[in-house]
Amino acid sequence: MITAALYDAKPYDREYFPAAGGKDLAWRFQEFRLTADTAATAAGAVAVVAFVNDRLDAPCLKILAGAGVRHVALRSAGFNHIDLTAAKALGLAVTRVPAYSPHAVAEHTVALLLTLNRKIHRAYNRVREHNFSLAGLVGFDIHGKTVGIIGTGKIGRLTAQIFRGFGARVLAADVAPDPTWAAAQGITYAPRDEVLAAADIVSLHTPLTPETHHLINATTLARMKPGACLVNTSRGKLIDTVALIAALKSRRLGGVALDVYEEEEGVFFEDLSGVVLEDDALSRLLTFPNVLITSHQAFLTHEALGEIARVTAENVRRGASGEPFLDGTQL
Repeated sequence: MITAALYDAKPYDREYFPAAGGKDLAWRFQEFRLTADTAATAAGAVAVVAFVNDRLDAPCLKILAGAGVRHVALRSAGFNHIDLTAAKALGLAVTRVPAYSPHAVAEHTVALLLTLNRKIHRAYNRVREHNFSLAGLVGFDIHGKTVGIIGTGKIGRLTAQIFRGFGARVLAADVAPDPTWAAAQGITYAPRDEVLAAADIVSLHTPLTPETHHLINATTLARMKPGACLVNTSRGKLIDTVALIAALKSRRLGGVALDVYEEEEGVFFEDLSGVVLEDDALSRLLTFPNVLITSHQAFLTHEALGEIARVTAENVRRGASGEPFLDGTQL
């Protein structure tokens, strides 16, 4: 029997992982996060399964290695929360799920924009109170607008194609453009600053790296078209929250839709309805009528959860038996 310890476990993890694991995998579900303080609980497991808010720094990884863990399986595409250099030095294999369902995230991106623009969330609350007034619910047509896609990986491409389906003009910026794909889809690549200046809607789809940290800051926000909408379903730290709040207060932006947040650890994925929210920046963002926030749920579809569990379980099984990991999953 292969034992894997899964951290920051949610109810849906308990549903999808046993179904994907089969009889030879035993899952040890831990509701707390994996950090240096909790890593000793992995003793007896050959692999740990971590999520985006687990803190896999060098001290944590050293404890895991000492406890007999040989494989860190990230059940996410992003890997900025693990020290890969330390993992390699300790002989720990690291895998991820690079493409669990790009459709899920792309579709949520457009759903956020549509909800924000047409004020569906506000209309829903009004109607529940028997208020059928349309005052203050005016939106705009996406058809004919310019959409800027920052990052054209799998999710960025799908998002761009959906917006093209609305009849929008789509501009894209990427460090490695694909002109063949762009030409086939009627999409134009341009330098990032040009995209920001021209777009009525800007959607972020780039990974978090030292180069993209605070990609959206006071300078880049000032370059954006006045009244533009900004959408982020990628990584929270792509946006400087302080600069974002300043741009909202000055009415530079027409609206902001976020599924990720710069300091979401300890907040997103948790029920804090009975306590005071201590994050002042997030509290301020929630006061703006033209800001819509969901708590990192873009990935949350049946298809995506099934694929995350399938790929992770298969890699845990392969790692324990010394087989090669699934193509494209090892870091």
